[in-house]
Amino acid sequence: MTRRYWNINLEEMMEAGVHFLHEASDLVLDTTSRGKQILIVGTKNKAADSVEWAVIRAQCHYINKKWLGGMLTNWSTTETRLHKFRGLRMEQKRGRLNRLLKRDTTMLKRQLSHLQTHLGEIKYMTGVLDIVIIIDQHEEYTALRECITLGIPTICLIDTNCDPDLVDISIPANDVAITSI
Repeated sequence: MTRRYWNINLEEMMEAGVHFLHEASDLVLDTTSRGKQILIVGTKNKAADSVEWAVIRAQCHYINKKWLGGMLTNWSTTETRLHKFRGLRMEQKRGRLNRLLKRDTTMLKRQLSHLQTHLGEIKYMTGVLDIVIIIDQHEEYTALRECITLGIPTICLIDTNCDPDLVDISIPANDVAITSI
């Protein structure tokens, strides 16, 4: 069994990472300054809390629980579910759910809980996005394929098990380490 030792210059690798990071931050700043929408996707257990913390500061949309297949490519269905979710939340806030029969109230509360779990982070999303930032390309391959299909620019943290040619801007990083995320 032979072992390969790669002749990698660490300084060159770090310079490339810094260059891509600057390119990504310029794209994000330009997009947000024009009032466009950004989505951050990171559903790994280690990434979920970091994503939520960053998104609260950045005030953008995020997915940190589970990516639902077809969320972007089948936007009309997602939009219908978002309208249903917003309507049920308003009914709950007004207290109208409690006026229904117990069976109907239980069913609607269960449905509201399900929608909150899967769509709560994007409840104010109004249309297809302008940029998607993906934390782990390998884990979020479905999200990446949807972005490629729709032509949405993607920024992705690329680990050694990922293909950098699939994304628009790839940032070499360890997608498992919280400090890297």
